[in-house]
Amino acid sequence: MAASAGGPLAGLRVIDVGTRIAAPFCAGLLGEMGAEVIKVEQPGEGDFMREIGPFVPDPADPDGRGYSLFWAVEGRGRKGVTCNLRVPEGQELFRRLCATADVVCENFRPGTMEKWHVGPADLDPRLVMVRISVFGQSGPNSPRPGLDRLGIGYGGLLHLTGYPDRPPVRVGVTVSDYLTGVFASQAALAALYRRDAGPRATGTGAVVDAYLYGSVLRILEWTIAGYDRLGIVREREGNRLANSAPLDNYPTADGRFVCIVAGSDANYRRLCRAMGREDLIDDPRFARLADRASRSDEINGIVAAWTGSLPSAEIEARCIEHDVPVATAYTAADIAADPHMAERGDLVTVMDSTIGPVRQQAPFPRFVGEPLPVPAGPPKLGEHNDEVWCGLVGLTPDELAAHRAAGVV
Repeated sequence: MAASAGGPLAGLRVIDVGTRIAAPFCAGLLGEMGAEVIKVEQPGEGDFMREIGPFVPDPADPDGRGYSLFWAVEGRGRKGVTCNLRVPEGQELFRRLCATADVVCENFRPGTMEKWHVGPADLDPRLVMVRISVFGQSGPNSPRPGLDRLGIGYGGLLHLTGYPDRPPVRVGVTVSDYLTGVFASQAALAALYRRDAGPRATGTGAVVDAYLYGSVLRILEWTIAGYDRLGIVREREGNRLANSAPLDNYPTADGRFVCIVAGSDANYRRLCRAMGREDLIDDPRFARLADRASRSDEINGIVAAWTGSLPSAEIEARCIEHDVPVATAYTAADIAADPHMAERGDLVTVMDSTIGPVRQQAPFPRFVGEPLPVPAGPPKLGEHNDEVWCGLVGLTPDELAAHRAAGVV
């Protein structure tokens, strides 16, 4: 298990029966706070994340496709068992496992768990069941299949991402999956508090209906209110904002980009000093924020000419010297070499039983004054079958052997 097993959620048991990202990420976040997470996978197949690259050589399978680094990150910090939920014997095993748990995380198409007789009505009412889907557990769209891209599209984020004269562009990671996992973990903790510790503890669990487009919709800022009261249909603005300048991702002489945010009057004056252009401070064309916003191409062009003449490190140093908000657009190589992140412990080395040490993102956030948790590597398929099905659920070795022979586990 994860080294965080002594964290604030120690003693909590979470069943991860999800696939791909959203539900497993929700379970993983709870695990990084100390919960015991048991991942349930289909025998012989396992989570689809095991099949998504990039891949590195697998010492145990030198002639195969390799070992997924995506799985190395998203499968970490949990035990692994196999169970065929498509057959009655597997469904019974799963119900028995859930009877030992506090939270179940799943992201099958709505109705699937009910079809397998492992829906909320089939399980212990003390369970908190986190159900993640694209469109929610009810409504006309709920049966539709989908993945992350539909979440950002239907939720309104895709339309806002990119440049106004070009097609919409997806965010660089599967953001609606991860965002929904975060919201869902928060809801699971609230449900557990109400069940066990609140001023009016109920003793009963809850069903959390978390859906990909909903997490995206929730972060749309003023987009809906602006349409409701002003009739504004918000459009793509690229890296700028219509009401603020100078602000952009500016090119540098060494082929990098620096993010400078200097829309306020104070930050604008600081940037002028950083550029050695004090003459611009009192320039009537740029005296106020509204003036700079109305002449955004002009003022952003002046800043871009300055950044284009210098390497990113020097631009960043000058901005920092004058207290201007700035950051270079980092690559993975930059992150791995950054001394601030190193001191903060933002990367950890996870010991993977298949490929050895793998550097990856640390658990986040952390508790001040407590050791930084380092998750264990992901389990091999069915690695903990004996421990869980016999030691926890109570099967005898002969019963487990019979289930293995029948393809139940």
